[in-house]
Amino acid sequence: MANDILIVDDEQDIRSLISDVLNDHGIETREAWDGESASTEIQRRVPALVLLDIWLKDTKQDGLKILESLRRSYGDLLVVMISGHGNIATAVKAIHLGAYDFIEKPFETDRLLHIVERALESERLRRENRELRRRTGAVINVIGRSTAICDVRQIIDRVAPTHSRVLIVGPAGSGKEVIARTIHQKSGRADGPFVVLNAATMAPEHIEAELFGEEYSIGREAQELKIGTLEAAHGGTLFIDQVADMPLQTQGKILRVLQEQSFNRSGSGHKVKVDARIITASSRDLLYEIAEKNFREDLYYRLSVVPIKVPPLCERMEDLPDLIKYFMEQSTHTTGLPSREFSDDAIALMQACEWPGNVRQLRNVVEWVLIMAPGSGKTPITANMLPPELILSTPSTLRADLSNEIMSLPLKKAREIFERQYLESQVSRFGNNISRTASFIGMERSALHRKLKSLGISSLERS
Repeated sequence: MANDILIVDDEQDIRSLISDVLNDHGIETREAWDGESASTEIQRRVPALVLLDIWLKDTKQDGLKILESLRRSYGDLLVVMISGHGNIATAVKAIHLGAYDFIEKPFETDRLLHIVERALESERLRRENRELRRRTGAVINVIGRSTAICDVRQIIDRVAPTHSRVLIVGPAGSGKEVIARTIHQKSGRADGPFVVLNAATMAPEHIEAELFGEEYSIGREAQELKIGTLEAAHGGTLFIDQVADMPLQTQGKILRVLQEQSFNRSGSGHKVKVDARIITASSRDLLYEIAEKNFREDLYYRLSVVPIKVPPLCERMEDLPDLIKYFMEQSTHTTGLPSREFSDDAIALMQACEWPGNVRQLRNVVEWVLIMAPGSGKTPITANMLPPELILSTPSTLRADLSNEIMSLPLKKAREIFERQYLESQVSRFGNNISRTASFIGMERSALHRKLKSLGISSLERS
């Protein structure tokens, strides 16, 4: 479906022949016979590729004129020219006007398939490059071994092969887009586009144009068209982040799209058919927004066929070492600096932080440390090398001796002091609940009891 091809030729036999060949290889096709019918089909939905005959009988425009018009209105739309009367001059002119390639009639099936597959591959690579540039530095894997993250991965594995809509909820920076991308990559739409629309970053009056596209006239005959994110996601996935920020009017239009699988571009009366999986995300409580009349209840139940709740980083601290390792690998790649290890005391201190910015904040901290921490690649990153604002956000018992007493002691004694401070802080943090403390720090409950006793820490356990 992502490989939607429009065939423009005045001969029905030729159109049917090409369609049959491409359909047999799993490629979706549409047909047009002149400039007007081609324009109508493109207005219905912009294809991945146009096969355009140069010599169109009894039409107002020949193929080269149509090519010029397509380049003006549709930018980088791929066009392959076809001709039974081709020559070198014509081919050169077509390429000069922006055609991707040129094929002569009669053509061999293998050559036709080769050119089409090469053009589609070119479009796929172009799309992937845009995505790579957009997501540089972002997490693209669901990292962690905590129970919460394992549960999320199980849901992803179940829902990804289906066409069901998914609503992802979780605090800002927790990795909602990562989950959406993973669902897309594990689905049958993985070869199609993954398109992102963040409603929170756009002015309300611009959202519909960005979502549905625009169409307007520039002169008597020429038209300008802007493809919206929904149309761009045809055959793939549209991820709408912060869906709660969409105006109510736009929410109503999204609901109609889900029901009808079609929409109108702004300024156009033409229906655009679209096949895109919609995944949405929100950092806000949508049920509360419904009660406040800020979000449509009927849309909520359409979008949340399969809900996924993403935990904040502070509830999955056992994943922190894996996340640090992953971000360190990413940061060394983007900065060109040698990788460095985090010491046990640094990781322990980081596990005691609240992380209001969640996984996104952790990624930034790892990159900051890689750039700013003193020492070489062989020097471990210790607790006192962490960003000042991070150290200040930890409990005072963990900060007291980072730069003085602990740093001047032998390792065994320093570790004992740090462990005592760390465990006292965590036990206090969880209200003397040993079970919760043990779960958070990644120890068995009985082992934690023994450790507390050996360090001389008394606690009155709460149920």
